[in-house]
Amino acid sequence: MFDSHTLPEQTAAIVIDYEFPLNERTRTLLRLEDLYDKLAYFVSRDHPLEHHVALVTLFEIIEVASRADLKSDLLQELERQKHSLEALRSNPQISVEALDAVLRDIDQAAGSLYNLTGKIGQEVRDNEWLMSIRQRSNIPGGVCEFDLPTYHYWQHRPIEERRADLGQWMAQFLPLRDSLTIVLRILRDSGKSSQRVAAQGVFQQMLAGRAVQLVRVRVARELPCVPEVSANRYMLNIRFTQQVPGSDRPKVIEADIPFDLTFCNL
Repeated sequence: MFDSHTLPEQTAAIVIDYEFPLNERTRTLLRLEDLYDKLAYFVSRDHPLEHHVALVTLFEIIEVASRADLKSDLLQELERQKHSLEALRSNPQISVEALDAVLRDIDQAAGSLYNLTGKIGQEVRDNEWLMSIRQRSNIPGGVCEFDLPTYHYWQHRPIEERRADLGQWMAQFLPLRDSLTIVLRILRDSGKSSQRVAAQGVFQQMLAGRAVQLVRVRVARELPCVPEVSANRYMLNIRFTQQVPGSDRPKVIEADIPFDLTFCNL
């Protein structure tokens, strides 16, 4: 996953961040974050086809967010982080104002998420018209005007009306977005970056049972290679590969690759 959430503008222009989740919960949160970013982008656009992509993305969020324990899992994590942060009040190196701001964000996000009733996005799930579009969108070419004339009509409504409808449907999913944004921000901030070198494109490090939920690899953009990460409780392996012209398979790059490595864990 390409990421620039914590990169300053001048740094984002010269490096690429790759993120590799090492458990299912982190994987789910990153997928949802990616979908929310796409949803926000396409809702802000004007063309009916862009609003169609926004609606399909909303359906994808419903699918990913359908995990039964996601809501309770996030609420428990927010509560745990709140207690951990409260314990920092006595630390003279911690800004009380900044700490209070983070705690307010956590309280607001947790309260909004707690107040959601039923499954996440239940009102959208109960909308038969939207569910008919969702069902047809799973069929290649299934949302043609002759299949869904009412949807064709909606796509020709004024931009402001379409965007207002999308905003109303999105609103049910915003507490989830706000909560996972806080959790991922804390997760990313939990790690310290260190400079490493992959000799002949390969890097290994013993983890010795160290708990890691997210591995972040930062590589200079001009380097023509992509990291491939595999890890378990005991070992981290990174291979930097490049696409060879005329071949459909990437190969390990035969060069020393400098990169930044960050282990993140809540």
